[in-house]
Amino acid sequence: MQTLLEMRDITKTFPGVKALDTVNLSVRQGEIHAIVGENGAGKSTLMKVLSGVYPAGDYEGQIYYDGDIAEFRDISESEARGIIIIHQELALVPLLSIAENLFLGNEVASKGVMQWQETFQRTEGLLRKVGLRESPGTLVDSLGVGKQQLVEIAKALSKEVRLLILDEPTAALSESDSQALLDLILELKAQGVTSIIISHKLNEVRRVADTVTVIRDGTTVSTIDARAEPVTEDRIVRDMVGRDMAHRYPDRQRRAGEMLMEIKDWNVWHPEHAERQVITDVNLSVRAGEVVGIAGLMGAGRTELAMSVFGRSYGRNISGTVEMHGKPVDTSSVTKAIEAGLAYVTEDRKSLGLILEETIRKNVSLANLEGVSSNGVLDENRETEVAEKYRKAMNIRTPGVFQKVMNLSGGNQQKVVLSKWLFSGPEVLILDEPTRGIDVGAKFEIYGIINELSAEGKGVVMISSEMPELLGMCDRIYVMNEGAFVGELTAEEASQERIMSLIVTDE
Repeated sequence: MQTLLEMRDITKTFPGVKALDTVNLSVRQGEIHAIVGENGAGKSTLMKVLSGVYPAGDYEGQIYYDGDIAEFRDISESEARGIIIIHQELALVPLLSIAENLFLGNEVASKGVMQWQETFQRTEGLLRKVGLRESPGTLVDSLGVGKQQLVEIAKALSKEVRLLILDEPTAALSESDSQALLDLILELKAQGVTSIIISHKLNEVRRVADTVTVIRDGTTVSTIDARAEPVTEDRIVRDMVGRDMAHRYPDRQRRAGEMLMEIKDWNVWHPEHAERQVITDVNLSVRAGEVVGIAGLMGAGRTELAMSVFGRSYGRNISGTVEMHGKPVDTSSVTKAIEAGLAYVTEDRKSLGLILEETIRKNVSLANLEGVSSNGVLDENRETEVAEKYRKAMNIRTPGVFQKVMNLSGGNQQKVVLSKWLFSGPEVLILDEPTRGIDVGAKFEIYGIINELSAEGKGVVMISSEMPELLGMCDRIYVMNEGAFVGELTAEEASQERIMSLIVTDE
């Protein structure tokens, strides 16, 4: 099979950091090539070198594309050669139509006048190719994330893509949307499109990849040909983190103590559609030292439950009681929920959990400014001491606490969010998708932090779409479907099959 892309001895240095160190990558025409590695390993940096975000001359090494040396000065030059990159944060304009997004910057025009009929016809053809039935005039803002991802791929097809690069394409998708996207990538392969996929989801990598390249600490560790040898998750994990991870979840003593929190008869209605009940008669309890999971499919109401309990951040006409140590508490605002001993680590750390433009120092103190103030005046030295304490305790990999959070990897950003809430001194932490979008090494560290919290007598409520994670970490698991709890399982009773059977047999 002919080689389409070869990157030789690519080295990229930032001030004080060597992000890539003589990385080599060879991609064959018509294959799906997966690149895996921990956060901060250099995967995205390598793709930015390839696509011209970091232009020729800004790195060392050579890129050969379609047999010729390639020296791209910007993205437009790489796109002109059929190299299209789709980033994890989608680059669509929400208030423009699908058609306008597909041809933005590449408009179908004659003498400066848009040719709308041709634009819509071409859009319809592209949408059919990616399996979308929406009208070309549909606003992107009205689409779910899964369909927006397909619009991005249709946009790539409009540019006559030869090499499609997808950075964490299924990170924010449901199971069904993820499967549909992977099926499309396989279909594009059959049509001759070569793909590079960056992903943390090793089961998906094993399903679609012809070749897997592992990058660790900015260096190529291994390249596995899936057609010549078996690709196991254990092998990939070992190469990614440099050690065996036979135990994906750290061991801990299961010791449930006194009752910490009880949620009783909790009901929530939709904030905009007053007739729609989102949460129905939910009862939940958490004991000291206990990790309690909430399992369910996307849309089951897990996040809505968490947000409605934490300061009534979601919903209307909320009824029910929250008790701490057997006594009712007021959680009707975020401030009151924090005072009652609750903390909520949101699933959307970038939009809702952090101020990305600010430093680690300022983010860590956000939920407890009183803890770094004296007589209403912020003590910056105290703020720095606190942030430094959590940087060390959480092993946040950064030169210092004055680093902007936006420059950290996903795993380190998540540790900053956890630090922020731990500094507020909670008794119960609600963790919503705590390991979403982070690699296996960082996941293991987050699991260790959760175990330490339970050992200290904290209560943890863990919402996760990854059933193995719930099974590996939780003492009890509530199963949720359509806004109600449909089952409760102990760690000994729980299995993926049992959880799914509770969901699908619920009347």
